[in-house]
Parts: sequence; structure tokens; C-alpha cells
Amino acid sequence: MHETTPWPGVKAWHRPLLLVAAATAPFVVISLAGIVLDDRVLVGAPIWFKPFKFAVSIVVYAVTWSWLVAYLPRHRLVRWSAAVIAATLAIEYVIIVGQVVRGRQSHFNVATPLDAVLWATMATSIALLWLANLVVAVFLMRRQIGGRPLTWAVRAGTVISLFGMGMAFMMTRPTTAQRDSLRDGGFAGIIGGHSVGVVDGGPIMPVTGWNTAGGDLRVTHFIGIHALQVLPLLAILLSLPAGKVPLLGAETVRTRLVLIASAGYAGLTGLTLWQALRGQPLIRPDELTLVVAGVLLGVVVAGAATVIGAGWLALPGRPGRQPRL
Repeated sequence: MHETTPWPGVKAWHRPLLLVAAATAPFVVISLAGIVLDDRVLVGAPIWFKPFKFAVSIVVYAVTWSWLVAYLPRHRLVRWSAAVIAATLAIEYVIIVGQVVRGRQSHFNVATPLDAVLWATMATSIALLWLANLVVAVFLMRRQIGGRPLTWAVRAGTVISLFGMGMAFMMTRPTTAQRDSLRDGGFAGIIGGHSVGVVDGGPIMPVTGWNTAGGDLRVTHFIGIHALQVLPLLAILLSLPAGKVPLLGAETVRTRLVLIASAGYAGLTGLTLWQALRGQPLIRPDELTLVVAGVLLGVVVAGAATVIGAGWLALPGRPGRQPRL
């Protein structure tokens, strides 16, 4: 029997991270208003679209880490790392909004000295954010977060999230066309990008803004980062009916379902990266991608069915089940 760690009260949550979430939340509405009222377009999208997406993501991400840090010991390294996460999120968002006000691209932009300084600041913040996440993740790996299902969901979500966040480093590499432009004098002031096989700024998907003409590393970036929310949420949802659904009352069943979902989520994250690196839009997969996706889905469904079937057979009092002597 595993001890269940009590859910920490909100007062125990990390306050700087909650403050960042609270300060960023109004910009969800402000950015939506900007999309409606400001007709400027930047890199093929409404200029306030990026602040909107980042506001939503930062609020969710900061609240999640604030909650998780409450489970950890008051170790100096944990407090400093959590503070770094809060500070770097704030720095990145302030620069994004500031560049929108100026009408300038924030990411990858080194066209002017000021743009270069702002982008260097953002890039440094991103690197520090990843390192701080890694430090806190090491502490999380050694802690019991609720029961076993939630513990494993957090562990898997943390690892996949670090991988997804690491996509940011891949985006900073200059493309072949950008390297050529540096040599021939046609440099346009942009180093890096999120598209593969095409230039940034082409046709995009609604809501997400992902490229529909070529590969887009932001797909893996987004899916990977938010494993930290999706997998723990799954563990929590599985636990809610545990008192009324005997099958889910078994912690072992819930834990195995979480592990299968985590493996499937990791596979999906890797699949989207493989697809993007081949210059393939998310919404236009080729036959090979569809086959791999089908196999992945089949393995996850089969694994979940096996766990559910075994759990049902093990239920005490199940009709037709012979009692043990």
C-alpha cells in the first residue's frame, strides 16, 4: 500500500509563479482585443496572435509549476529554480508584448542592435528556463505526488515537457537560406525559425497558427510542453470515479493506464517531430506518417484494453469469479 500525499493548500503554492500567472492572465483578454482592433500582420499572422497564445500557455504553465513546487521540500535550490522559472517567463512575455507594440518580430530578430539585444535576452531566458525546469524535475522524480497514478503522471509529464521545451533550441539554428544570405549580402535580420522546408510567414492553421505549407517545430514544442498538464489531469480524472467504479478503485489499474497513456503521449510527441523534420504539415500527413500513427494508436488501445480486462477479471465478487480458498 502506498501512502497518498495530501493535496497542498493554495497557500503552499509557489507565490512568484502565481504572481506571474495573475499578471499575465489579463493579457489573454487584451491580446484578443488587439486581434480584433489592430489590423497589423506580422510573419503572416495578426500581430497580437503570439501574445495571446503565450499568455494562455504561460498562465497554465506557471499555475502548474506553482502547484508542483508545493510538494517539494523547502530546499534552497528548489526555491531558486522556481523563482528562475517565474522570472524567465515574465521576461519573455514582457519582450514579446513590447515588440508587438513596436511592430517588430520578437523571436529570431537581430535586424537592429535593439532587436538583437532583446532576442539575446529572450534566448538566454529560454536556456535558463530549461535548466531551472531540469533542476526542479530532478527533485520531483524523487517525490510522491499524491498516489502512484499522479506520481507517475507528473514524472512522465515532466520528462516529456523538458523534451518539448528543448524544441526551442532547434528553432534558433539558421536555415540554409539564412546562411546563404549572410554570405551574399541579402541578410534580412532573421536567424532561426519554426518552419521546416518553407519560410515562416506562409499559410497557417486557425487558432494554433501552425504552418500548413511545411513542417512546424512548434507542434512538438506545444504538445511536449503541455504533457505536464495533460498527463496529471488524466490521473486526476481517473481518480474521480474511483469510489463508484470498482475497476478504477484499484490504484494499480489507474497507474498502468497512466503509464500506457504516458508512453502514447511520448510517442505522439516524437511522431510530430519526425513529421515536422520531413517538412510535412501536421494536417497533411503522408501515408507513412498515417501508418505509424495508426500503429501507435493501436498499441495504446491494446495496452489499455489489456489493463482494463485484467483489472476486471481481478475484481472481487465479479460474477463467475471463483473465490480463492
